[in-house]
Amino acid sequence: MRRLSATVLIMEAIVIALAIPVAIHIDHLNPHDAVLVGGIGAGLAVILAMLARWQLRVTLVIGSLLQIYLIAAGQIVPVMYFLGAIFAACWATGIWLGRRVERATGHQ
Repeated sequence: MRRLSATVLIMEAIVIALAIPVAIHIDHLNPHDAVLVGGIGAGLAVILAMLARWQLRVTLVIGSLLQIYLIAAGQIVPVMYFLGAIFAACWATGIWLGRRVERATGHQ
């Protein structure tokens, strides 16, 4: 489950970082706002991916809050509604599958 969580978070960080210039050019957002919102999301995702190795429970809790933040970031960067919802679904599915596999294999 640690590896799955970290993988989702790293992919999320990459997509968020790539969405910053798109938001600036297509949505004509203030570059400062787009970089601030996207940078916080991408940076936190990378930090949590590294933290998953040692503190999985903390990563799962803060990672879940990150998903809420990304959906709420749609107020500033509208594409984040869509991206946040997709990654929230990936995050929830990853937690569900990870717990299911751990139960099946007897790892906790």
